[in-house]
Amino acid sequence: QVQLVESGGGLVQPGVSLRLSCAASGFTFSMYTMAWYRQAPGKEPEYVSEISTTDDRTNYANSVKGRFTITRDNAKMKVHLQMNSLKPEETAVYYCHLPTRGIWGQGTQVTVSS
Repeated sequence: QVQLVESGGGLVQPGVSLRLSCAASGFTFSMYTMAWYRQAPGKEPEYVSEISTTDDRTNYANSVKGRFTITRDNAKMKVHLQMNSLKPEETAVYYCHLPTRGIWGQGTQVTVSS
């Protein structure tokens, strides 16, 4: 059974950093591109970032480029999203996504507020 479980969300002040993690199971993790999306209240899901398989090519939404970093640990079957200089408008539920299989995690809430 394919499963994605996010962790690391929370309530933080603007400008602070946060690191999200996604633990994968039930598939050959190293063979798949992994992605992060987010959904703010009342808005459509928004692409954040993705990372390819073994060559670790990465891509980012323009809004997070230079502040967010996606990494993966194939041995531990995890993908991480390091988020720096967070902004209030980035308050959202952040989801881990396996694009080629259409699998989503349950999400982790990130709230950026003073």
